[in-house]
Amino acid sequence: MSEEELSPGQVDEITRFVDIEASPPEGEPTAHFLFGTNRLQPVEIAAERYHRGLAPLIIATGGVNRHNGIVEGSEFRRLLIERGVPDSVIRHEDRSTNTWQNVEFALPFLREALESGWRITAISKWFHRRTVHSLATLLPDLGPFYAIAWEPVYAGKRTTRTDWPAIPDGRRRVIREWREVSRRVEDGSFRDVRRVDGAWPSPL
Repeated sequence: MSEEELSPGQVDEITRFVDIEASPPEGEPTAHFLFGTNRLQPVEIAAERYHRGLAPLIIATGGVNRHNGIVEGSEFRRLLIERGVPDSVIRHEDRSTNTWQNVEFALPFLREALESGWRITAISKWFHRRTVHSLATLLPDLGPFYAIAWEPVYAGKRTTRTDWPAIPDGRRRVIREWREVSRRVEDGSFRDVRRVDGAWPSPL
C-alpha cells in the first residue's frame, strides 16, 4: 500500500495503533523515562511533573543527536537541573543511538525504579509506538506502565493525531512507525502488547 492510497478508515486505524498515550492516574508518582530527542518537550513535561511531586526519579536517555550533535541524555540532565530538578533525582545515559538502546543502556536505572516501588512513565512523541514495545521486550517483568505523549513539529507544522496525513514529514514518520512496529511484532523481535485499563502492557 502506498502512502497515497490511505482511506479515512486506514488513517484512523494507523492513528489508533501508533498512539502511545496512557497517562498515569492522577496524583500517582512514577519514575519518568525520557526517550532521546533534540526537542524540549520531554524536559518540560518531566520538570513540571517533578515540581508537582509526580516524578521522584527521572531517567534521561540519548547519545549524540545526528541532526545537531548534542548529547541528548546529558543535555536533558542539564536542562532539568536548570529547571530546578535536583541532580539526585536524575539518572542518565549518553551512549544510545536508537530507541532500543535508550532502554537497553538504561536498564539499571529502570530496575532501580522498580525496586523502589515506582511504576514507569515513558515520555515520547505520540506516534513513537516502538517505545512501549522496547520497554516491554527488554524488561519483561516491568509490569503495567504508562506513557505521556507530545506532538512534534516538522518544517514548522505541528504533527497532531488529526493533521499528520496532511504534513509530509509527519505522514512519512507515522506510516514508517506503523509498518516497522507491525513487522517487528510479526517476526517476534518485539513483544506484542496492548493497552488495557489505561496502562501498558497486556501481553498477548
